[in-house]
Amino acid sequence: MAVTKQRRGRRIMMTPGELDAFLRDRRTCRAATVGTDGAPHVSALWFVWDGTSLWLYSLTRSRRWAQLLRDPRIAVVVDDGEEYGELRGAELTGRVECVGEAPRTGEHCPQLAEVELLFPAKYFGLAEMPHDGRHAWLRLTPEKVASWDFRKLAPAQP
Repeated sequence: MAVTKQRRGRRIMMTPGELDAFLRDRRTCRAATVGTDGAPHVSALWFVWDGTSLWLYSLTRSRRWAQLLRDPRIAVVVDDGEEYGELRGAELTGRVECVGEAPRTGEHCPQLAEVELLFPAKYFGLAEMPHDGRHAWLRLTPEKVASWDFRKLAPAQP
């Protein structure tokens, strides 16, 4: 993963280990795609992080899917925190690729072996992936990553 050298915010940037743990733990991301008219479209979805790539499990009849088939560029934000001093997150950008059949029905696909163990355990508490014939996998191996963790900021002195 190419962690972007952040000019600003180096003090609050997550270390590679912190970023890896954060992405493995969080449950929902926001994915931004580009429409045919150039307008952005942002949608929330579940994902898993395997240490190298972010795997998005997307409905194949969604606007997001259609836009990514036409233009695979994507920006994904995963964030957390309510108060200013708790805010942390990461933005991952790059291009997605479809892996496995679309929609996914469970055909053997070695590239999905780990992902299809991680995803059902994380979201359903299951050992096997339930295939519904409506979703498919998109893999984002980020070209750029920017992160922040405001918890690293020293509390304001009176």
